[in-house]
Amino acid sequence: MKKTFFLLFSLLSVSAFAQSNDEKAVRAAITQMFDGMRKADTTLFKAVFAPGASLQSVAKNKENVVSVRNESIPNFITSVGKRKPGELDERLSAYDVKIDAELAIAWTPYVFYFNGQKSHCGVNVFTLVKLNNGWKIQSIIDTRRKEGCPDL
Repeated sequence: MKKTFFLLFSLLSVSAFAQSNDEKAVRAAITQMFDGMRKADTTLFKAVFAPGASLQSVAKNKENVVSVRNESIPNFITSVGKRKPGELDERLSAYDVKIDAELAIAWTPYVFYFNGQKSHCGVNVFTLVKLNNGWKIQSIIDTRRKEGCPDL
């Protein structure tokens, strides 16, 4: 009985440790994306995206109608590459990461600064997949608002 309990406890401990390493790797991929954005380094930036990745934003127009805007990842990468280092600065206030096997999601509230000035805030939801070369961002969908943004 003691051996069974010890074996079960050991397996649970190893599983928790492995998930912890995956969570660190998921966070590292997201951090690398934002580091690449801040540095305007497209090589660093594009390395974290899975093939066929997508980017969407949920927003309200002037008539208060909600829509979802799609942007291609290649266009996103190009727009980051046209900026000077430090112009784009998205600061995350938290990470809530959930992982199952090779799939992860991360909920990250943020405040976005452009040239040092607060621009907008919202939440990013990242979907990541664990490919042969590590965790890659498969999709990002975010919200954007100008009101009620904290200082980060």
